[in-house]
Amino acid sequence: MRINTLDDLLRAVQDRPRKRLVVAWANDAHTLEAVNAAVASGLVEAILVGDEPTMVGACRELGLPRERFRMVHAATDTEAAARAVTMIQGGEAGLLMKGLLSTDKYMRAILNKDQGLLEPGAILSHVTVMEHPGYPKLLIAGDVAVIPEPDFREKLAILGYLVATARALGIGTPKVAVLAASEQVQPKLRSSAEAALLSKMADRGQIQGAFVDGPMALDVAIDPESARIKGIGGPVAGDADCLLFPFLEAGNTFYKAGTKLGGAEVAAIVAGARVPCILSSRGDSAKTKLSSIALAALLA
Repeated sequence: MRINTLDDLLRAVQDRPRKRLVVAWANDAHTLEAVNAAVASGLVEAILVGDEPTMVGACRELGLPRERFRMVHAATDTEAAARAVTMIQGGEAGLLMKGLLSTDKYMRAILNKDQGLLEPGAILSHVTVMEHPGYPKLLIAGDVAVIPEPDFREKLAILGYLVATARALGIGTPKVAVLAASEQVQPKLRSSAEAALLSKMADRGQIQGAFVDGPMALDVAIDPESARIKGIGGPVAGDADCLLFPFLEAGNTFYKAGTKLGGAEVAAIVAGARVPCILSSRGDSAKTKLSSIALAALLA
């Protein structure tokens, strides 16, 4: 069954066995509200790692039942991140979530060579599922937050994560647009040349289970009329399920323009670690964090 909205995603996860979530530095209201909603909705069980007096006080102010969570005290955000990762390693939880700590501290805990969650040779990448009022279905995009300038090997990994996420959402054969500034192949532009190479690899069966086309400008990827006017055919043009961005600034600008100006709602995770890792911004809404928990639980 295809999941077409973020509300559909929440309902789909409710029908599955609960996963256990551990939150690093769960000291803020948005995080606590989202985790409380996830527990109350039957999506997950939750362990909160943070300053216990702060968490207890925040729960009291928000009217959240303290007994709904297991709380583990940590004196600092760095300690909380390390403690949460250790719980994942020990099998106490199967999902990791960032609370009020900065992204660099969260990522350092995941990437720690001795105590982290990255398998040798693995590549971490950020995957976003966006519900945009101007598009008729969910869009899966990457990378908008982790890899600044992905090389070709990293783009292959990003493509794999996009396709895996799309399949988990019930899309049998995802349509992937590899984006560049123009749909015309421009050999001097690395983004254009690598997009063409990925497309050709898919044509020859080296990438399976998805339609992959590129280079594509964003308008051609998501707007059927633009694709028609420019004479670009094929299954992906004007109907993309997945957008693979050439570099972080492009993806991040798309993400923030969509959410801040376009009214889009999102769910986001970091893929490539031993477990799905929820990486929402400290300024993201409780709804975004709840949807991200649901996405992580779906992918676990």
